[in-house]
This record gives sequence, C-alpha cells and structure tokens, in this order.
Amino acid sequence: QVQLVESGGGSVQAGGSLRLTCAVSGYRVSVNCMRWWRQAPGKEREIVASIDAFDTIDYADSVKGRFTISKDSARKYVYLQMDSLKPEDTGTYFCTGGPSGMCNTPPEYWGQGTQVTVFS
Repeated sequence: QVQLVESGGGSVQAGGSLRLTCAVSGYRVSVNCMRWWRQAPGKEREIVASIDAFDTIDYADSVKGRFTISKDSARKYVYLQMDSLKPEDTGTYFCTGGPSGMCNTPPEYWGQGTQVTVFS
C-alpha cells in the first residue's frame, strides 16, 4: 500500500523558514517523479517544486531562490526547505508521487497535506 505522509507545517512569521518532509512507504522515490504542490484558500492547487528520477529539479517562479526540494531515496523521504517565507506562501502543501520517472503527467499518489501559515 502506497502512503505519502507530509509533516513539518506550522505557523511562521514572514521571513522565517520551515522544512516540510514527505515520508513515503510502499513506493520507490528514486525512480518516480516527486512533487510538492500547494493550495491557498479560494485558489486552485499549484505546483511548487518537482524532482524527477534523474534528479532534474524545477520550481514555480514564485518560489525560485527561496525553496529547495530534495530527496533521500534510501530512506524514502522528500523534503521541501522553505526560506524567506511570505504571507502568499500560506496554504496546504501536498506531496505527490509518480506516475513515472518524468514529471510531465499528473501525479499518481497524493498525501493528505500539511498546513503552512505565514503571518506578517
């Protein structure tokens, strides 16, 4: 059974940092596209960052230079380091996996999400 469980969310003042962790079970992080998405209240879900099976990384323009995605394939963790947080980064953050090593199709698996609130 595939499970993706996010943790590390919370409330932080603008300019602060948070590190999100996605713990993956029943799934091979090393050979699948792993992504972080977010959804702000009243807005559509949007991609934040992705890392594919070849370790090619991509970021949304809004987080470039501030967020860093990484993975520990052996321990099956995917991380999102978020620095210089802004109030507009507030939302629920989701970890997703698959469906293949390339990040060019919709995800196969979703976590339940973790809430990030950035206050000014």
